[in-house]
Amino acid sequence: VQLQASGGGLVQPGGSLRLSCAASGGTFRIYAMGWYRQGPGKQRELVAVIASGGRTNYTDSVKGRFTISRDNAKNTVYLQMNSLRPEDTAVYYCNADIWVAGKIEGYWGQGTELTVSS
Repeated sequence: VQLQASGGGLVQPGGSLRLSCAASGGTFRIYAMGWYRQGPGKQRELVAVIASGGRTNYTDSVKGRFTISRDNAKNTVYLQMNSLRPEDTAVYYCNADIWVAGKIEGYWGQGTELTVSS
């Protein structure tokens, strides 16, 4: 199973961007999906998570600005980011708990870079 993230780029402060992350490869079942980020000189942090039933949770700094969603038919998780700030600049990673071959493991996508700058 692979997670493929996309959607990063350069955005001006106050702008918006949507990240996507799709799982593919074989037979699997996805449970929780989430987005993490690692800013320059910072540790990786959880940004948002969405359970298989749709319940969501966000880190305080993005509440009201970011929205996580998922399309289970497409095995895809999204992160809609609005009112972007320079401090949102980071490499964003998707993560998913996936059942494959009888066990559940955490999978990571490759990072997609977001730069918020004027």
